[in-house]
Amino acid sequence: MAAGTVDPTRNLGTSLTWVLWWPLIPLFFVLIGRFWCAICPFGKVSDIIRKTIGSNKPAPTFLRKYGLWIIDLFFIAITYSDHIWGIVENPRGSGYLLLLLVTMVVGTSIFYERRTFCKTLCFLGGLSGNYSRSGALELRGTPEICKTCKTQSCFKGSEQAEGCSMFQFVRTMDTSADCNLCGDCIKSCPNHSIRLSPRMPTSELWAIKKPKMEHTVLAAVIMGIVFVQNITMVAVWQDFLKAIGSVTNTDQYTVNFTIAFLIIMAIPVALLLLTAKIAAITGGSAEKVKQNFIRFGYAIIPLDLAGHLAHNLFHILTEGKAIWYNTIALFGAELSRGNLGFATASTVQMLQYAIILFGTVGSVYTAYRIGNKGSFKALVPYYTLMILLAAANIYLFSLPMMHRV
Repeated sequence: MAAGTVDPTRNLGTSLTWVLWWPLIPLFFVLIGRFWCAICPFGKVSDIIRKTIGSNKPAPTFLRKYGLWIIDLFFIAITYSDHIWGIVENPRGSGYLLLLLVTMVVGTSIFYERRTFCKTLCFLGGLSGNYSRSGALELRGTPEICKTCKTQSCFKGSEQAEGCSMFQFVRTMDTSADCNLCGDCIKSCPNHSIRLSPRMPTSELWAIKKPKMEHTVLAAVIMGIVFVQNITMVAVWQDFLKAIGSVTNTDQYTVNFTIAFLIIMAIPVALLLLTAKIAAITGGSAEKVKQNFIRFGYAIIPLDLAGHLAHNLFHILTEGKAIWYNTIALFGAELSRGNLGFATASTVQMLQYAIILFGTVGSVYTAYRIGNKGSFKALVPYYTLMILLAAANIYLFSLPMMHRV
């Protein structure tokens, strides 16, 4: 017997997932980093299976080497699938996604050690890793104490707690991207070296020691996906599809959406690459294009986070009451639904603009710090890029958006 309705606007499961949890999750990343991953049900399932029937073999070299690229592709595939087959607006689609994730969790946990799935395959883990770099909380060891430690219990574990589930060695850890803030290393450390402390948001992005292409590509792609999520909810979207259809000579949604999706995602990547080339030329060092592309891609992350937060704010503030109505309906009571919002559209827009403004300041300042506080002339291409991306976000948020519930 099924519980609830297949109507996504009245289904409690889809409301809780996509109107409450999904909008709030980026805010968690800002305030408390990847702590959600420490309490994630999938992670707990992984722990239980691994401790009971798991073989605890080392993760394959392929996953360790290309895991971040797999995460990038997985994140893109889920977004694409949502618009083609329906996930957010289809309870069955949401169920299939959860089933797929559970299958992947179970499969990796049976064969491989620790949280291999969370580290190398989870699309939300990749998203949270990028966002957590901008977060206001960090876990670090005290260098003077850690360098004399012989036990390495933070990584290997102890009687108090098992070793780091995310394969992190606190002594050398300089990023929050893969730290779940679970606290196991604090419990295991015999020297009281590990601290959990607040920090300036975006500060980790200023001096990434080993910048990686996959992180930068994900940052740029996320910006494109934010654009996709916004533009598909406004009236201009249909005009965009018609323009593509006039070129493809077909009105098939799948074909035209696929082309639009690829174009929109490619725009931030192409703009970042163009900016890196311009900066390299104006700086008199054209061979640094790749280096510039990778390093300054991290500056997009605060604006990514702002765009994601602003988009999700629309759903929780204009559709949030659906959770209450759908909860009551699950138990057989029907109430007049009325207005589902907690705030007017104009109020939400003002909040969205403010969030984008903060994100723009964060991205511009991050570019400034990545450039080692260089001259305005040397960094103006990156400032221009951040302002251009912010303007695109503000324009889309200025348009009336359709509701999902």
